[in-house]
Amino acid sequence: MSKVYEVITSQIVEQLEQGVVPWARPWKVDGLAPSNLLSRRPYRGINVFLLGFRAASTPWWLTFRQAKALGGAIRAGERSTPVIFWRWVDRSGRESAAKDANEGSSAPRSERLPVLRYYSVFNLDQTEGIDPSKIPAADAVAVAPVPTAEEIVAGFPEPPAIEHRAQPRAFYRPATDSVTMPPRSAFDRIEGYYSTLFHELTHATGHTKRLARPGFDKNHAAPFGSEPYAREELVAELGAAFLCGEAGIEPDIPNSAAYIDHWRQNLSRDSRLVITAAQQAQRAADYILGRATKALEESAAQSEEPAGDEQAA
Repeated sequence: MSKVYEVITSQIVEQLEQGVVPWARPWKVDGLAPSNLLSRRPYRGINVFLLGFRAASTPWWLTFRQAKALGGAIRAGERSTPVIFWRWVDRSGRESAAKDANEGSSAPRSERLPVLRYYSVFNLDQTEGIDPSKIPAADAVAVAPVPTAEEIVAGFPEPPAIEHRAQPRAFYRPATDSVTMPPRSAFDRIEGYYSTLFHELTHATGHTKRLARPGFDKNHAAPFGSEPYAREELVAELGAAFLCGEAGIEPDIPNSAAYIDHWRQNLSRDSRLVITAAQQAQRAADYILGRATKALEESAAQSEEPAGDEQAA
């Protein structure tokens, strides 16, 4: 499993070393998030950002075998993109192809363990020979960014209190379960306002009465500079990026050398950080959006079943 973490983290660090903040990129194409062409299921968690590294012209991705099954092929010289998924194994080591903990096995969940794996996918624009009739037509999407973002904020189940003050800081206070924001007029771009608000709302999902993330013990945030603090900040960054994507706006994330170097150093020290943070951020975004989270977390829906193209950890 450690190999998977290293492969994925190296992809993130490589982007940071090139001066690119991976989670600052919008990932929707034709209004759709990156999705598997055969199942139509969107990829989730860290896979959203891994697939966003490549400036793809379509939202559709598939494995080598899936392209072949559709009568096509991957064009010569094209490079694949790694995505991850979970399988479950029982404690004897026997692997189950079940997509989640409740399918395909009679063994109780307590007797099974998750195994992280990765496999390679290609964008549809890297293929040739696939019948156009097998490719879904893109729906016309007209997004009004500000109203859509407001709907996300309004839909937060049992939300924290949100108040605006004439001061330069935005923060979430667990003890009072409240988000404090500068006025909208303090932001140069409205995208900056929503990126900041989504960041703080993601923090709020960590409260013990919501998702109870580590670092919110006794409803006090982790100390500044600590490892739990760094992890929670990355969760909030990624959560804000997910929510901006849902709202149809581009995240307004710093692109300074100091900011990039900070995350490059953190990720280089801990290869598990970005994957676990993305998983928690996806769960936080799902919570804010009012989606069921337990089943999503247990399932292998971070990526589509690889049809034998996976590589073992």
